[in-house]
Amino acid sequence: MKAARLYEYDPAMNVQLSIEDVAPPTINAADEVVVKVGAAGLCRTDLHIIEGVWKDIMDVEGSLLPYIMGHENAGWVEDVGSNVKSVKPGDAVIVHPHRSCGICLNCRYGHDMYCDHGQFPGLGLDGGFAEYFLTNESSLIKLNTNVTPLDVAPMADAGITAYRAAKRAAGLVYPGAYVTVLGVGGLGHIAIQCLKHLCGARVIAVDREPGAQALARDLGADVVLDGGPDLIEQIKDITGGGSQVVIDFVGELGVENICWKLLRQGGELIVVGYGGQIEVPTVELVVNEIKIGGSLVGDYTELVELMELNADGLVKMHYTEYSLDNINAAIDDFKNRKFTGRGVIVP
Repeated sequence: MKAARLYEYDPAMNVQLSIEDVAPPTINAADEVVVKVGAAGLCRTDLHIIEGVWKDIMDVEGSLLPYIMGHENAGWVEDVGSNVKSVKPGDAVIVHPHRSCGICLNCRYGHDMYCDHGQFPGLGLDGGFAEYFLTNESSLIKLNTNVTPLDVAPMADAGITAYRAAKRAAGLVYPGAYVTVLGVGGLGHIAIQCLKHLCGARVIAVDREPGAQALARDLGADVVLDGGPDLIEQIKDITGGGSQVVIDFVGELGVENICWKLLRQGGELIVVGYGGQIEVPTVELVVNEIKIGGSLVGDYTELVELMELNADGLVKMHYTEYSLDNINAAIDDFKNRKFTGRGVIVP
């Protein structure tokens, strides 16, 4: 099969993925499933993998290389293990990014991403930047008949990550309160849509790119700002003291030390983007009672919920399509913000 493989980490991101023929995956366990990739989303985490940010977490010895990335996958079931009952070859599916065991206590509680024995195709083992990849039955969700893999593949990670953060924010606000979304990219544009359907809060979208600003307006953001040097003052003026919730989809480039300053007293910062380091005087935490916490990829049930919103036409992924042969051009365009929404790789 054709696949795009990474052969070395490079903080400067001057390396390119190698397009080559490799052996396709095969079933090795009774619960495993081979998926024919219909589409795979290109994620900022993929850029961080190339940069080596994840090396000390998933590849300390460098033994994974060469390696196939791609953790936002949808396609069609190609082959199944002997115990697989819920899907059959030919079924269109979206794939939760985590291969969970289903039997540890975290899985029993429904917290797939905390699985004691979890595996992550695309992070730590071969993923979906290929014609086929291997996962397990517990990761699969059958698509509604009116939904294609191309339209939803990035929702396997970008979508549920944004949905999880938006759902949490929706539980913290009331009609008329403000939620500020920093970064209207592959995740932020999903969060805006989710917020508009999950709660009565007013949404402020912040992005420096004109295309992202236009997309935010189209998706129903109540206020759109360009993130200039007076952002803190703008937010406080608009909201009458600060946002009740801020969702930071950037998490680096200095944004991480601006976002918490956008909160009103008693507000909460939800950090989704990463790469930077937050520095907050402890007196700010005490006097203003602000809360700061991270948000990981959503659980399986949250992906099910998001797929229902998508099937009803309430939340859609905006994407630019690239062939697998052009994946390096897609990565370059992503680095240079040449598209809005998400890049999607099609084998």
